[in-house]
Amino acid sequence: MKVFRKIRLSLVFSGKTKSYLVYALGEILLIVIGILIAWKINSMNEIRKNRIVELKIYQTLNEELDANLTLLDSSIDRYTLDVKNINQTIKSIGLEKEQLTDKIKKAIVEVNYKPTQLHNGAVNSINSTNKFEFIESVLLKDLIASYPNELDSFESQENKIENIIINRLQPAIESHISLIDIISERGLSYKKTKTFTRTSNYMDLLNSRAYQNALVDRLLQTENQLLNSKILRVKTQTMSYKLNKEIDN
Repeated sequence: MKVFRKIRLSLVFSGKTKSYLVYALGEILLIVIGILIAWKINSMNEIRKNRIVELKIYQTLNEELDANLTLLDSSIDRYTLDVKNINQTIKSIGLEKEQLTDKIKKAIVEVNYKPTQLHNGAVNSINSTNKFEFIESVLLKDLIASYPNELDSFESQENKIENIIINRLQPAIESHISLIDIISERGLSYKKTKTFTRTSNYMDLLNSRAYQNALVDRLLQTENQLLNSKILRVKTQTMSYKLNKEIDN
């Protein structure tokens, strides 16, 4: 800076106005270039920091999506089996009493249901905070923004099935079937207990309209959820694929 000051003073005292103006413009240009370089370096640092944050977001979300893919694979297998078993039970309606084997009776009263609890913490965190701003891909933003609604729809359908089982199917079964029957094969003590309970009536249960309607409704809702699981798996897989591409770039 002292060198520049001496040059300016010498040019002023020399009376060379044109040379002074050229020098002044050159000095201004150097200052502007210096500012631009500093701005560029700062901008590159910000981009690097944002990229680090972006990658952390991607990695966390990708782990969540991988977990959901595993859960969806399991739910697809389970719902496929449920549809098969429910159809078999529906076919039992109309059988004669002597045709109801122990295997068929066991299938009639088995209403085991385990809802699929998909993960949504990472995607909700992105959508509800400024993390969304760090994501560069427009397509990925659209996928992330719509994913919570997909999860909510999936959960809503899970609740429908659970409601049918708990509030309609199980009460219908318990009104005609002694639950002791289910555990009587476990040992002699249970078999003795069975002699003091009311006899189960599988024929009345199968002919019950409440049971039939609940069974068919469960079948329809399970088929819907099986389709939902397959569609959601494709969308989850697409998002995971796009995330991996962004991470590798």
